[in-house]
Amino acid sequence: MSIDATEPQGGPERRRSQEISLQRERPPLEVPGYTAERYLGMGAYGEVWVACERNTGRRVAIKFYTHRGGLDWSLLSREVEKLAFLFADRYVVQLLNVGWESEPPYYIMEYLDRGSLADRLSEGPLRVREAVDLFRHVAIGLGHAHDKGVLHCDLKPANILLDQDGKPRLADFGQSRLSDDQTPALGTLFYMAPEQAKLTEAPSTQWDVYALGAVVYCMLTGRPPHWSDKAVEELEATDDLKKRLNLYRRMIHRSPPASGHRRVRGVDRDLADIIDRCLAPHSGDRYPNIQAVLGALDARDKRRSQRPVMLLGAIGPALLLVVVAWFAVRGFGTSMRKTELVLTERALQTNEFLADNLAKLTSFELSRRVQAVTRAAASTILAEAMLEKTGPNSELRPLLEQLADPSLPLRDPLRRDFRENNKPRAQLQEVFAERVAVFDVAETSGWFLTDALGNQVARVPENRIIGRNYAWRTYFTAREEDMPPDWRPETAGEHITAPHISAVYRSQATNRWMVSIAAPIFSKTPERTFLGTVAVMVEVGQFVQFEGENPNQFAALVDWRKGPNRGLVVQHPELDKLLRDRDEISEPELRSFLVELNRSPDDPGRLVDYYDPLLPEVGNGWLAKMAPVNVGDQAATPDDCLVVVVQERYRQSIGLTLDYLKQSLVRYGVTALALIVVVMVGLWTLVIRMFRDETSDRTPRESEPSTERSTPRDASSGVTPTEPVESA
Repeated sequence: MSIDATEPQGGPERRRSQEISLQRERPPLEVPGYTAERYLGMGAYGEVWVACERNTGRRVAIKFYTHRGGLDWSLLSREVEKLAFLFADRYVVQLLNVGWESEPPYYIMEYLDRGSLADRLSEGPLRVREAVDLFRHVAIGLGHAHDKGVLHCDLKPANILLDQDGKPRLADFGQSRLSDDQTPALGTLFYMAPEQAKLTEAPSTQWDVYALGAVVYCMLTGRPPHWSDKAVEELEATDDLKKRLNLYRRMIHRSPPASGHRRVRGVDRDLADIIDRCLAPHSGDRYPNIQAVLGALDARDKRRSQRPVMLLGAIGPALLLVVVAWFAVRGFGTSMRKTELVLTERALQTNEFLADNLAKLTSFELSRRVQAVTRAAASTILAEAMLEKTGPNSELRPLLEQLADPSLPLRDPLRRDFRENNKPRAQLQEVFAERVAVFDVAETSGWFLTDALGNQVARVPENRIIGRNYAWRTYFTAREEDMPPDWRPETAGEHITAPHISAVYRSQATNRWMVSIAAPIFSKTPERTFLGTVAVMVEVGQFVQFEGENPNQFAALVDWRKGPNRGLVVQHPELDKLLRDRDEISEPELRSFLVELNRSPDDPGRLVDYYDPLLPEVGNGWLAKMAPVNVGDQAATPDDCLVVVVQERYRQSIGLTLDYLKQSLVRYGVTALALIVVVMVGLWTLVIRMFRDETSDRTPRESEPSTERSTPRDASSGVTPTEPVESA
């Protein structure tokens, strides 16, 4: 038994032999038919020379047993005997000839110039693939030896030589035993199974199983299992063989399982498990024979060979699932967008229908009033009365000029006296009341008559406004906005010349937005002298009030005419609510409710990014359609008219529906995906179990009897279990 490697062919010894060969010029014996070439090395019982067979030119190794004093002839005969058993086995170094009767004795073996596995490991650990390949070939060689009844009993890197192809050959069968041999045999520490260190233990195939695992461990890590400087020091400090063997057994059993191989990159779990089981300290946990090790390697190789197929089989459906999921997501997104477009288009169509109808209704009602005012202004009776009572040469002209003076206070008694006590005005009031009474125009706030200077001279119904001057109003000047109350026309011709709808103004009685529809009165003389205006007041938003079943959909009226009031919200449900809830509200606040009508280039009736100042919390989340209000026979210009806007909350009308649809589709999709994954996992679990069952069926059963022991030799063989144990 030894801690170090047994004598190899090559490596440091080979280099040392080159130095020694300078001192040794001739071998101890001239072997017939062979020419010695060089000294190779020295062993415990002699020296080894490289020679060349004269007939074939083949190089061989000749081992001369020159140390006759220490030669154990049983060891020599045992090695020769086992090599003879394994003759012609390609996994064993071949025995070519034996010179028993020569002086000194020798035997001739084939020469492998690539040295031993120990030489190769002196350069560092092997790659995993190379180590596994050597692992399999060494295991096959041991299997062949076991099949022929030979147990190596001292397997280690130094006893594994490499041929010219790098394939392993088993060597040094000096400690080998036949399978039915009961004689103990000691191997090399850290490669020897712990039970082999018992001096009474009979040889077993499991000894070679352990040694094989130790060799593989060394190939991967560079050191045998459980090897450490401290362990070597403790073992070398023990001189007694029996104590050293007991210490070695305790060391193996008490040490944690060797794990260095598991930290080597590229070592898979199956390979690590195989090595662990080979190195199991207790023989019952170890592979029972080399055939079981090869079966485990075959199972590992099959799993690895099927891994790409299994990986493809796993990745393929997974990729298919990903592709399907990708198309599902894309399809889901496309479907949601199309659904959103369809719902939006339908909502916009509904809004467009409502906007058009409300705009037509508003146009109809305003046109009726324009026609009524125009007919009233064209009345000959009214024109003659105006010319007589308020004309340039009338009796009231001086008084009317005083009333038109901007310096005259609104509550001046002169205005009251004109309203209540002036007989010509009263006569004009009667004529005006008779003229407008013939027009069936409901839902008006009143009629009024203005002279050529802008003074209101009659109203139906009468009120305290009579006698005030309104020449600054747009229904008189036809300007885009009202002028200051003290403003008066600089020229006599600055007045309306055709029917006109005034800019919106605030009703002092209701705080609501009003418009006045006015028409000019001209004399029937050839000069067509301007005599004043007749007008009717209308609460403009009353025609677009709309209450449907959808609380998120309503109509609004916007003054989109050019001027400072452009974009002013004239009618709106929230505006109505604001006016009902608050007793007083300032005109600047009312005029702050302005909107911007940004029309879509593809659909001029659709408003984009519509923001409602009366519902700021909704932001731009509106589906809005607009329609212009046409008054009279001419179509209104969309950029300069009153506009009906029907708006609908996107979130409540469409967004919630889309969210519910999205959640339902996502829920169904996730459920379907989960079911597919469960089915795939179940199928792959079944496939893996079937594969493992098939692999286990292909692995040799451990319960099968091994060839480690046959019938023990009887006493006549001359070998008993109590024979002295040799040192390896």
